[in-house]
Amino acid sequence: MAIFLTMAIFADVVFAGLPDTIAKVKASVVGVGSVLPVKGPKAVESPVSLRGTGFVVGNGRLVVTNFHVVQKPLNEAAGERLTIFTGEGKVARAYPARIVRTDAAHDLALLEFNGGRHPPMVLNATRLVREGENIAFTGFPIGLVLGLQPVTHRGIISAVTPIVMPALSAKMLTPEQIKRAREPFNVYQLDATAYPGNSGSPVYDVETGEVLAVINSVFVKETREAMLTDPSNISYAIPAIHIQSLVDSVGPGQQ
Repeated sequence: MAIFLTMAIFADVVFAGLPDTIAKVKASVVGVGSVLPVKGPKAVESPVSLRGTGFVVGNGRLVVTNFHVVQKPLNEAAGERLTIFTGEGKVARAYPARIVRTDAAHDLALLEFNGGRHPPMVLNATRLVREGENIAFTGFPIGLVLGLQPVTHRGIISAVTPIVMPALSAKMLTPEQIKRAREPFNVYQLDATAYPGNSGSPVYDVETGEVLAVINSVFVKETREAMLTDPSNISYAIPAIHIQSLVDSVGPGQQ
């Protein structure tokens, strides 16, 4: 009993600064989706779609998310528009957006939205992230079911691991594994649960709020867990160094 009590107290101390950090980063976390204009009595039941999460960087109008979140084509003929959702609850707002850059190799996309500038998150792409570090991530794990309400999960970096698992034979390699094995890179395995709507959520330092990575389960699971009949519930994240490279690619004028 004493051991469990000690562990609980230790966890509270470790994450003592997290409430203040969450309050600081929430204004920078946005929903990424689309809006379809409502036209007449035969309009679709759900004109608003939330595909995933993103977070504001750079000049306050740039948003980082996963490439797979925005990869699905929009129904432009029907007027469907890529949209960024900010705020929460009754004060949520929607802004039209466009894709500025993509990095399919790391499943990243950089968007720009029309609207007022929002507080950007700070990327920390230079610090060596170690196994056991405390992290948190904020996003929209259940979409718009309960409204635009950001949710935070906490955990640790449980492993720094290659995106491609070694195969026992060439016959076991999938096309995705072969493609990514040509340019391998490390990802973070997290001891925290992420859900589909969390794709694109910032993974940040619990004390400083600096972005260390971006949540990505779908893209990584296609490679690391391709041999599993039932993919695990393990969550993964793409390191911030790749996010920084994407942001730097747009040039100083757009940053």
